[in-house]
Amino acid sequence: MLGLGACQESGPTRPVEPSRAESAAEAGGTAALIKAAKKEGRLNTIALPREWANYGGLIDGFEKKYGIKVVVDKPYDHSRQEIDAIRRYRGQKRAPDVVDVGDSFAQTAVRQNLLAPYRVAQFDQLPPEQKDAEARWYNNYGGYISIGCDAARVRTCPESFADLLQPEYKGLVAMHGDPTDAGSAFAAVYAAALANGGSFDNIRPGIDFFARLDKSGNYSRADPSPAAIAKGRTPISIEWDYLNLQHIDQLRGTRVKWKVSIPFDGSFSQYYAQAINKDAPHPAAARLWEEYLFSPEGQNLRLVDYARPVLMAVMAKNGTLDKALAARLPTVEGTPQFPTEAQLNKALRTVRENWAKAVGS
Repeated sequence: MLGLGACQESGPTRPVEPSRAESAAEAGGTAALIKAAKKEGRLNTIALPREWANYGGLIDGFEKKYGIKVVVDKPYDHSRQEIDAIRRYRGQKRAPDVVDVGDSFAQTAVRQNLLAPYRVAQFDQLPPEQKDAEARWYNNYGGYISIGCDAARVRTCPESFADLLQPEYKGLVAMHGDPTDAGSAFAAVYAAALANGGSFDNIRPGIDFFARLDKSGNYSRADPSPAAIAKGRTPISIEWDYLNLQHIDQLRGTRVKWKVSIPFDGSFSQYYAQAINKDAPHPAAARLWEEYLFSPEGQNLRLVDYARPVLMAVMAKNGTLDKALAARLPTVEGTPQFPTEAQLNKALRTVRENWAKAVGS
């Protein structure tokens, strides 16, 4: 009897429910996870515009591959609203299963115990600075803050943050969202800080820069969407390079001549985190979605819209990277540096405490 008991304990463990599975293996293997996800038949997402980092292609690919309907709620919300939605709809069928947020917002969600630990197949290949050690979030794609400009409307396009203060850009300079709740805008403030004597430990010079930009009349609150750019409302845009580069494709055939530069005085790179709602109404589909995003297929689809997949270096080595798509990305000098969790949290707190007072909403 003792021998039989020992044998049973050393054998394979029984699969757990998808809502408690911390890997595909714990859910019974990939095939079992796929079966469970197909049975659920639905994935709730939020704040995923089809034109952002090729979410259109990713959603279409996931639906075609697995026959699971992807529902996108409020596609143009920002990171802060995604975390709010997890809390607001907890226990409801409409709650988001997964979120795509800036790192600082992912860390906020961790502190609020909102996220489920789950290790995708490629988890060990992710750089340490691009993931939570307990797998409650992990970065999937990213880029560099850049300056986009319509050369058909602007005589001399700016190439640095210092240039943006020139009087000829009055009312022309926009950015994507508000830095208190949008990861792209928060990163723009961080980049402006680096360009003006700040550091990862000191984002205040970035706030001061935008206060000067606003006081000069150059800062515009209009959202730099392709439609706004085409109408001439936002001829200069501070955004991630993959968004600005995509505008070239989106506006081809119009009068817009969109140019993109990465400011040499404030080079800042950041990636976006994926995470699973701890109380996801479709836990198997949520976990399968993460596996898809980190697979070679999912990572190469990011490149279609110029986003840099987090596993790009790994895929270049193992031969799974789409070299033609990767070759279209702009070359950036040096190795990107990233703020630590403590630095990000301090910076976000500083922005939230001071932005409205210094710049306004």
